[in-house]
Amino acid sequence: MNWKKLQNGSDIRGVVLDGIEGEYVNLTQEVIETIARSFVRWLRNTLVNETPIIAIGTDCRLSGKSIKGYFVKGAVEAGANVVDCGLASTPAMFMTTITEQVKASASVMVTASHLPYNRNGLKFFTSKGGLDSKDIASILAIAENGNYTYNGAEGCYTTFDFMTVYSRHIADYICKGVNAYDYSHPLKGMHIIVDVGNGNGGFFEKILSSLGANTEGSQFLEPDGHFPNHIPNPENPEAMASVCKAVEDCNADLGVIFDTDVDRSAIIGRNGQPINRNSLIALISTVILEEHPGSTIVTDSVTSDGLAEFISQKGGKHHRFRRGYKNVINEGIRLNGMGEECWLAIETSGHAALRENHFLDDGAYLAAKLIIYAAKLFSQEKQLHEIIATLKQPKESKEIRIKLTAPDFKAYGAKVLENVKSKVVEVPGWTLVEPNYEGLRVSCGNADDDGWWLLRMSLHDPVMPLNIESNVKGGVAIIESKLKLLGIL
Repeated sequence: MNWKKLQNGSDIRGVVLDGIEGEYVNLTQEVIETIARSFVRWLRNTLVNETPIIAIGTDCRLSGKSIKGYFVKGAVEAGANVVDCGLASTPAMFMTTITEQVKASASVMVTASHLPYNRNGLKFFTSKGGLDSKDIASILAIAENGNYTYNGAEGCYTTFDFMTVYSRHIADYICKGVNAYDYSHPLKGMHIIVDVGNGNGGFFEKILSSLGANTEGSQFLEPDGHFPNHIPNPENPEAMASVCKAVEDCNADLGVIFDTDVDRSAIIGRNGQPINRNSLIALISTVILEEHPGSTIVTDSVTSDGLAEFISQKGGKHHRFRRGYKNVINEGIRLNGMGEECWLAIETSGHAALRENHFLDDGAYLAAKLIIYAAKLFSQEKQLHEIIATLKQPKESKEIRIKLTAPDFKAYGAKVLENVKSKVVEVPGWTLVEPNYEGLRVSCGNADDDGWWLLRMSLHDPVMPLNIESNVKGGVAIIESKLKLLGIL
């Protein structure tokens, strides 16, 4: 068994169902039970000596119920008390570790986010937040070495409807944030479309409806692991097109779309205008900088120059870091620890973590915060998309994924980056961007290219993504041709 192959950064992911050629089941019952026992051992080694309390929830994937059952069996046999929260969101599972009703030692979410139906995985939390990659490596090392033996009494199994508690938490947050004359119905008069793609986010529509919003036209709210309508993923073009059309057709004030386990979201403005990626970062940055002037906004490495300029114009400091939502979140936490005020760490994929919310990447909390802002604008007859009207959008953008075939692809990729770096100085108008925390970022200052490109290593795969943006029509092709002349493409 190749235990290391199950690690996907700060998560565990694998294949659980047959059906796709070339993919073989590696998350079996035995493997899941062993991971559960290893997690309990890790908890005893690092956090608690007493009996651990582990809360567990799952998304609506076809394999979710069985995977959860295997994990519960392993954890209970290893002496943990398990609280089954049923269908849940990933952020809600973290909240079980800090909410008095559960106060779990740790929690587990059975999910593989937006990956294909035949996959599943596990996300782990303690009251300090999501586990890091080194923690996952430690748990898998325990599994591989068989160091999870337990000879004591079994734990117990109970169930608890935590999503009701979590939903009340979000509803109260919106009520307090809007603070309307009708306190319990702060969204009265607003028309908001919710699209969860048959994932786990249907609870959010119920929250908005209970607060007075008109949610007519909301779609795909029922959990269905087949995802029959579109992939629950704000970055999926088909999914975004679907919710944008729904907002436009209903003449709604705004829309919200979530991924499967609700740790990511995006917003749709009036007339079906998508507010995601750089636009979403610009919007939430505006809100944060009004509340915390001059603070730092941490993003991943592929954000645009226009966004950096926008944040600067709003009085903030843009700190562009590495890809990977945990990298971005941890950098925000680190900056605060160093005395640099940071209230937002956000990746272009929609993972947004706010300091006010435990630096938890919670798609529902992000949507709630933006809905609060939208409600205040609504009372002034203004719309969300107006707030980011000055954000400069590139004329063109493109991502090229360069496959690496070398056995040690990471070492090979590092050599490629060094070689490319030495050649950049040969191109007139091109300059290296510093500081830079991932790969190689180059600013293109010529009239015919006017943009930037970033070459980096993929976080997990033998691939080097090349992102290119240009502010002039035809600029991406010009940048590509110059890279080809240097032998980079």
